[in-house]
Amino acid sequence: MLSSGTLALFAFLPIALVLVLMVGMRWPATRAMPLAWALCALLGALIWKMPPAFIAAATLAGFGSAVNVLIIVFGAILILYTLQAGGAMETISAGFLHISRDRRVQTIIIAFMFGAFLEGAAGFGTPAAIAAPLLLGLGFPALAAVCVCLIFNSVPVTFGAVGTPMWFGLKNLQPPVQQSLAAPAGPMGFSSFDGFLRHVGQWAAIIHSLVAFGLLLFVVCFLTRFFGRNRSWREGLGAWRFALFAAFAYTLPYLLTAFLFGVEFPSLLGGLVGLALVIAAAKRGLFLPASTWDFPPRSAWGDDWMGLIETGSAEQKPCMTQFFAWLPYILIAGILVLTRIDALPFKARLNAWSLEFPRILGFETVSFSMKPLYLPGILPFLLVALLTIFLHRIPRAKVAKAWAESFRRLKNPTIAMLFAVALVEIMKQSGYNDQGYSAMPLAMAEFMADLAGRSWPLFAAYVGALGSFIAGSCTVSNLMFAEFQYGLASGIGASREIILALQAVGGAMGNMSCVHNVVAASATVGLVGMEGLIIRRTLVPLLLYGLAAGLMGLLLSYVLFPGTF
Repeated sequence: MLSSGTLALFAFLPIALVLVLMVGMRWPATRAMPLAWALCALLGALIWKMPPAFIAAATLAGFGSAVNVLIIVFGAILILYTLQAGGAMETISAGFLHISRDRRVQTIIIAFMFGAFLEGAAGFGTPAAIAAPLLLGLGFPALAAVCVCLIFNSVPVTFGAVGTPMWFGLKNLQPPVQQSLAAPAGPMGFSSFDGFLRHVGQWAAIIHSLVAFGLLLFVVCFLTRFFGRNRSWREGLGAWRFALFAAFAYTLPYLLTAFLFGVEFPSLLGGLVGLALVIAAAKRGLFLPASTWDFPPRSAWGDDWMGLIETGSAEQKPCMTQFFAWLPYILIAGILVLTRIDALPFKARLNAWSLEFPRILGFETVSFSMKPLYLPGILPFLLVALLTIFLHRIPRAKVAKAWAESFRRLKNPTIAMLFAVALVEIMKQSGYNDQGYSAMPLAMAEFMADLAGRSWPLFAAYVGALGSFIAGSCTVSNLMFAEFQYGLASGIGASREIILALQAVGGAMGNMSCVHNVVAASATVGLVGMEGLIIRRTLVPLLLYGLAAGLMGLLLSYVLFPGTF
């Protein structure tokens, strides 16, 4: 029987290999992920004693789940190429230049505000898949577009996809919460599991909101430091007024929604209201930087700044009205909202058709399902791409070229994604073993908890980030670790609500650097083989985000609100 430390070390080896190969040695994900999958399968067989057929079943289930993501990636790439073929991207670029030519302002409006709205409506990688190509079309280097979109895809993620990480990700906590309600040991402040979820969401919204102010300023400084002519952090500070105004414009409706309406709409309404406010302010010249900041000439760009898809030109001229150019995005956003609200009939109808693959290779716990019509890659991405052909009257030859190029761009992301998600599935399934060992992710979390003790609030968010780094999903991270975090909070006398809020915050911030999102986002802008560089650039903001959340967790749990359930 292995000790908890030894078991945690073995569980961490596949992740360590990914970091060494992709971040340290700059291997592309297409080479690194198959090796990491092979190591994970070997550990599953030798340490967790998983039968080879069980590992094969988990791998097949992972491949199936990867197809879901690849359909989204394909749809996003197809939208981009279709809009380029019809001239809409040129028009959109010209429109944003009329709002502001400052790249820092464009980053806040598109990557943060528009991305937050998309996250609130759809989630599951949609924001980076849409916002990053849009920035590319505006003339951003592909590497800059991906990095800022990934870093910003953190604050809204806890309430993404109409609150799915909360109401679905924390669903396994209903039995222990109900037990506490039946025999309350003190003031709880809620009378149902839904009330408990609302409280957790409120704490998560508070933590995210406080970090958001620093995050917005950090990202514009990050942009000027790594992609500016002078490589200066200080040039980013020139946009401090607009960054802080944008933080207020987003977090105020975000917080109000979390406290008044629950966990479904904070990100969606925060992004929608915030987007309207910052565009209106920018058009009126309010809070804008004193001088306009832009990237250096393309001749001075680094070799790793661009991928296989050509960036747009800042000098492009409109070839249609702004409304007509934006119409595909308006349709995408509208369809996403209409099909994600439970009160409307569309969500249930789209979910009614499901492809189910239960008991893969005869194993009860291993399954895969696909709901084709509910996948954003098909509805709305594919549907809107087809409609755009007629709306923008794109010639048949250009349409054929756009589709052919979209399929061509999918090759390398497919290899990386298949093995990344298969690795995740083996890790999750490793908990079903005759050794009595915890699943690989839980083994790592339990070991960290043993070391931390009562200082756990400082580290709780990092466990959430570990889950999303492994699984590529805040929802899955919450499913994996929520019960563990709840039990640990009870054991050390910390607030269960606040610890679970930190878990949900961590699951959101892990989206910045997880292989799943990095591969998908980089594919939409044609970056191939630079996933390690992207992870290296996004890892520091992830660590800083977790530190800020952890310090707030300690303060909230033990100083300001020590009696919270």
